[in-house]
Amino acid sequence: MEFNKQEFEEKVIEQIKDIYDPEIPVNIYDLGLIYDVAVTEERDVVVLMTLTAPGCPEAGTIPGEVEIRVKELPEVNNVKVILTFDPPWDKSMLSDAAKLELGLF
Repeated sequence: MEFNKQEFEEKVIEQIKDIYDPEIPVNIYDLGLIYDVAVTEERDVVVLMTLTAPGCPEAGTIPGEVEIRVKELPEVNNVKVILTFDPPWDKSMLSDAAKLELGLF
């Protein structure tokens, strides 16, 4: 079967959407914490992400959870999660679904 990079990326994103910030009832993807998901033909995945604040108490767990969840996909070869605070997260990064869930419309 031929490798479809777009479908593979969508599968990775769906895995990430199963991860929730314990303080906010919205998945981390819709919260806007995932800045980029890059996949290679070799099925390596690099996730560039942030947290709601540099002092977030979940800083030690959420990036590791992203790595674990993405690695659960049998097609994935390697995973690297890069945590950044540039640009810093703000509420404008919320998806419309997250804004609706949080009553921000």
